[in-house]
Amino acid sequence: MHTTDVLKSWGRILAGEIPALSIEITKECPLRCPGCYAYDSNHLGGEGSLRQLSDYRGDDLVQRLLQVVDKLNPLHLSLVGGDPLVRYRELDILLPQLAQRGVFVQVVTSAFRPIPLHWASLPRFHVVVSIDGLQPEHDARRKPATYDRILKNIEGHRVVVHSTITRQIACQPGYLRKFLDFWSPNPNVEKVWFSIFTPQRGAELEEILSPEERESVINDLLELRLDFAKLDMPKGMIDAFRRPPASPSDCIFARTTRILSADLQTRVTPCQFGGDPDCSRCGCVASMGLSALGEHRLPLGIQVGSLFEASFRIGGAVRQLRGGE
Repeated sequence: MHTTDVLKSWGRILAGEIPALSIEITKECPLRCPGCYAYDSNHLGGEGSLRQLSDYRGDDLVQRLLQVVDKLNPLHLSLVGGDPLVRYRELDILLPQLAQRGVFVQVVTSAFRPIPLHWASLPRFHVVVSIDGLQPEHDARRKPATYDRILKNIEGHRVVVHSTITRQIACQPGYLRKFLDFWSPNPNVEKVWFSIFTPQRGAELEEILSPEERESVINDLLELRLDFAKLDMPKGMIDAFRRPPASPSDCIFARTTRILSADLQTRVTPCQFGGDPDCSRCGCVASMGLSALGEHRLPLGIQVGSLFEASFRIGGAVRQLRGGE
């Protein structure tokens, strides 16, 4: 996060506003990925599942989403799902209008279909492509968004590759290096991010890393960041995986981001995972990035996290005075 972004975020928080917004733009996705948190039965707090919600399409979706953006006035907007490319026609209309509003937008997708080439010229915009490991494992988990399709569908773009590290990946020595060896030379890849699989509290899934595997992954990432310029993860961010925020109330990312589900009304809480996430095993790269930022000290020795905390308190008071939530 750049200094100007931090200052703008503080300003929004002080005004009792939320600087970041994430919207599950559709409940539809052609994939059935094991361990997907969006379709977990607890994602919406037990109040039904994402697939059971009403969602919108066509001009109805365009107008309703713009109304939400105009009301909440975020600096940053993530469009997730489902898979947003299911609604690529609506995005074709929405993205230029969001750019005109000065909102930074990221679309998170599996790249199961071609990404329109003219999106590459949009300002304040990028595409994040989710990839689950090397081709054999990825293609088995994420068909029809296979490697062959992704490589074809990202041509002409500068995408961010994001991979969530599961136990199946972590238990294979040298796996992350092989992944970076494949994706780093690709001219359509601007940067690479890694998250670590985050389970719900009490869950028992094959994807969950053991403490020893998590520590090994962290050490590997610290080494790999020195060898791969496109691995866009500073040391502080990677170190933060060792001490994730203890709860959503301690997480800057959770506190600065509002998540709405596909009906554009249902709130996903306490963070993007919904339900009851096991914060002690959180692996969210955004959470780690802002956690590292919070640990940073300004020239006068003031910790950035302390400024955020003071801003949250003032912003909360402002909201109460306005009669807001």
